[in-house]
Amino acid sequence: MRYRIGWISGTALTLSACAAGPDYRAPQPAALGVPGSYYAASTSGALSEAELARWWTRFNDPALTGLIDQAVASNLDIVQAQARLRQARESLVQARAAFLPQVNASGSGGRNYSNRGGGTRVIDGNVVSTGSDRWSSSYSLGANASWQIDLFGELSRSAEAARADLAASGYDLANVRMTIIAELVTNYVQARQAQEQLRIARETQAIQQDNYNIANWRLQAGLVSSLDEQQARAQLAQTNATIPQLEASLRGSLNRIAVLTGQAPGEATRSLEVPVPIPAASTAIAAGIPADTLRQRPDVRAAERALVAATARIGVAQAQLYPSLGISGNIGTNATSIKSLFDIITGGVFANVAQVIFDGGRLASQVRSQRAATDAAFAAYKQSVLTALEDVENAMASLNSARQRKAEFATAFDASNNAALLARSQYQSGLIDFQTLSNTETTLLNARNSLASAQADEVLAIAQLYNALGGGWQNMDNRPNE
Repeated sequence: MRYRIGWISGTALTLSACAAGPDYRAPQPAALGVPGSYYAASTSGALSEAELARWWTRFNDPALTGLIDQAVASNLDIVQAQARLRQARESLVQARAAFLPQVNASGSGGRNYSNRGGGTRVIDGNVVSTGSDRWSSSYSLGANASWQIDLFGELSRSAEAARADLAASGYDLANVRMTIIAELVTNYVQARQAQEQLRIARETQAIQQDNYNIANWRLQAGLVSSLDEQQARAQLAQTNATIPQLEASLRGSLNRIAVLTGQAPGEATRSLEVPVPIPAASTAIAAGIPADTLRQRPDVRAAERALVAATARIGVAQAQLYPSLGISGNIGTNATSIKSLFDIITGGVFANVAQVIFDGGRLASQVRSQRAATDAAFAAYKQSVLTALEDVENAMASLNSARQRKAEFATAFDASNNAALLARSQYQSGLIDFQTLSNTETTLLNARNSLASAQADEVLAIAQLYNALGGGWQNMDNRPNE
């Protein structure tokens, strides 16, 4: 018997070495439309993994670094992605368990009653049995095992798909982490920008209040008409009206920061209400080559792992077209007493071969369906590649634009500030009318706000570029293994 079992198992293992379905081969960059270099790249060097891992530290802002550390630890979107990763890990455990025999055991025990003999009669008005009553015991133990032989690789392809799904879930977690970090940086910079614009508005408010006082004094002195006084009043009211809007914008950014760090809005961000400057932008950033980005981007790698899983599932579907082989066995014993339970033991070993003869084309259709799913997965993978390249190109264009605008707005601010100083002096001396002064100070206000916006846009473009390059997940726990 053991020779027969060995022959069956050996034959099965030999056949299982030939897994059904295609083996996955990574598409070449040319098939994905990947160019050799970026169109807008100013440098050809590449950032190190360490620089990408904690790119926000280059802003030298301890408050921002602390918020990101807290978000990575407590953000609820990240917690959900971690739970999905654990689910995928358990799915792989379940797929691997299918390679092993399944063993079940059972046991029972009980007392049986039987009545033998003549019937009943009435004695003193009571019905009494005239037969003999017997109680007997019965006990049984049994075990059975079954093992599905992986003849044509259905189980191995299933495990291959589960491994790819696990890696994809890990990359999905990395992508969620990247997205949260980028959103947190964006809201932090917007909060600091709102604080800077509030400072500008309040300084402008003080100057315009002084101008209004001067215009009112000149009106009282009969030097000007009420036109100057009303224009000064209108200008001051317009500046006053911008302050509540900026305060609401600041509060919205702070509330979002609280939620991103896993906290309720309000008290959690009180320390951020103290104004500080917009973070200083870093210097040149090396974008590297597109192939580097594709290796760094977790969303691209997740899409590629999804393609691996879809390819493996072609083999799962195709293996179901071929015969299946199972080996099963059982062992058991029955007795009327515990001490004699192991006196007689029975058992058996069986092999079972099954083959679908006719199913109306269902299994063949499943193979074709899975091939179509694989084609869709390849298209999604290529789409993620092109989107990643688009993100990098857009980020580099935004960064170049922000830096150019910041340089021009710095010049405009310097010139408009000088013009405003001259205009105030000339208005106090009666050399110009209030409309000229108003226009000059409006230009100064716009220049200051535009410069602050350009400074914030430069930092946001840098954050966008780091995110597009795939930075922010390289040092995380539970990095995916392929």
